[in-house]
Amino acid sequence: MRSLPLQVLLITGLVATAACSKKKEDLPPPPPPAATTTPTAPTTGETPGPVSSSAVPGSAADFQQQAGDRVYFAYDSYELDEASRGTLNKQATWLQRYGQVRITVEGHADERGTREYNLALGDRRANAVKNHLAAQGVGAARISTISYGKERPEVQGSDEESFAQNRRGVTVISGGAAS
Repeated sequence: MRSLPLQVLLITGLVATAACSKKKEDLPPPPPPAATTTPTAPTTGETPGPVSSSAVPGSAADFQQQAGDRVYFAYDSYELDEASRGTLNKQATWLQRYGQVRITVEGHADERGTREYNLALGDRRANAVKNHLAAQGVGAARISTISYGKERPEVQGSDEESFAQNRRGVTVISGGAAS
């Protein structure tokens, strides 16, 4: 009879431990590897001049150099500003030149807000980019979207400059590009 209270105590401890354990959250897969770039401040509004490059035409590096791969959003917004539309217009021109290339548009948010809210906001941002590119003549079938919400920050930090660089849409070459 002594072992019954001990068994009850052990079972209670196991149940309590199981109840407190955290389930692993399902996150989207990591983005495909891309050429390393130095993040540019989204607030400057400046567009880079022509870049002489040894990048292979039609490659991901060529896309980044010729069109830019990211646009930035205001806090709690998925509206495209004038600078973002300019970048996306360059992307559309490049994508029309290389009609075999498929892309994935990633939507990102800063760390403020819940995980669920930021995943939804990232989705709206990715779709805003996709819709603009499609309106410029890029076939919607070539464009997929994914939201990473706040799960994959570009810059670590809890200040406005970091937040501004994390509120972004990133266009990633996902298939059909030159090596």
